[in-house]
Amino acid sequence: MLDGSQPRDDETAFDFRNPAFIQNPYPAYHALRKQGPIRWDPSGRWLVTGYEACAAILKDKRFGRRYEVVLQHRYGAHALDEPVFRILATTMLMQEPPNHTRLRGLVSQAFTARRMEGMRPRIRAIVADLLDRLEPLGAMDVIRDFAHILPVTVICDMLGIPAEDRGRFLERTGFNTRMFEPDPMSRDEIEQANAMFADHMAYFEDLFRRRRSDPGDDLITALVHAKDETGTLSSEELLANIWLLFFAGHETTKNLIGNGLLALHRHPVELARLWECPGLISTAVEELLRYDSPVQFVGRTAYEDVRFGDLVIGSGQMVLCLLGAGNRDPAIFDHPDRLDVGRTGVRPLSFGGGIHHCLGAQLSRIEGEEALTALLTRLPALDLDNPGQPDWQPSFTLRGMTTLPARW
Repeated sequence: MLDGSQPRDDETAFDFRNPAFIQNPYPAYHALRKQGPIRWDPSGRWLVTGYEACAAILKDKRFGRRYEVVLQHRYGAHALDEPVFRILATTMLMQEPPNHTRLRGLVSQAFTARRMEGMRPRIRAIVADLLDRLEPLGAMDVIRDFAHILPVTVICDMLGIPAEDRGRFLERTGFNTRMFEPDPMSRDEIEQANAMFADHMAYFEDLFRRRRSDPGDDLITALVHAKDETGTLSSEELLANIWLLFFAGHETTKNLIGNGLLALHRHPVELARLWECPGLISTAVEELLRYDSPVQFVGRTAYEDVRFGDLVIGSGQMVLCLLGAGNRDPAIFDHPDRLDVGRTGVRPLSFGGGIHHCLGAQLSRIEGEEALTALLTRLPALDLDNPGQPDWQPSFTLRGMTTLPARW
């Protein structure tokens, strides 16, 4: 590294576990950005707060996941003996070409733009059914009763999960997000994650067998029969990537709906503007993704020395692209801390970039549009119980609430 990139003795590591940071990370991001768009942290990694720098690194082939290297650094040489890490390593999210290309190519056939837009009527019907049941009650937990159920139902539809089996997914209030945090999991957390994957493996292996003998018009059928020059997907590859679709689709959309509704109620002028101009909904969803991103960071590791201005990111060094910070970069967005549902030209970093750009980004946007439109239309008197101090889940990676009580 060049002069200026090494930490001084009086510097302290970026504390992403601080409860105040979890409540509101954006002041900390602004403070970091004053030291430059890329900053070396005493914890031993680079922090990227600039929009342009984040976007460039995510597209740069000189950076990759190198998940196994990261695992061994955190947990030791035998990390992949743990089912949780072995299965995560098999997801396309953690793979690099050529395996990533093969896996994503097979799965992406179900995520074409035309097919996603074709799902809008079904998504609208799911939202309407949820509100038909909730509206007479006069109150709900937006996260538990609405934002959680919608994306789980949609992905169950896509995968072809039988109706009688969906309770196991719908009744769970959340997924274990600790495996995506930058600090190591405890032994107890690893054991809990291993048990979860064992349960999922047993269920899905049985479902794979059923779909091989009794095909349906769904994604699981397509994947269990998919072949390329290397053969079919293994059961572990199938489980890993189907679980990834569940997890990524659920968390991102749930948090988009929850964070978006909270932001609108904290900005009543913008909420009224959206009521008056419902045609702004697509623009508003992009702005809500920018304003309070469901995913706050993604990690990359340099394959070689990479120069950025006067800095050099050394080969093997880890980089945290702080998407939430990039989305509030004043060099790109005027008044970045202000919510503006009519803001044009917004291209949030919230779904990542490069070869790992979120496969379900369009689907999540459609779900967000339909959910927020219906909530504003069907429940115009909806009021949040405590918008000033929401109950944020203790996660740096995934920004969302554990609960969001509302009444009307």
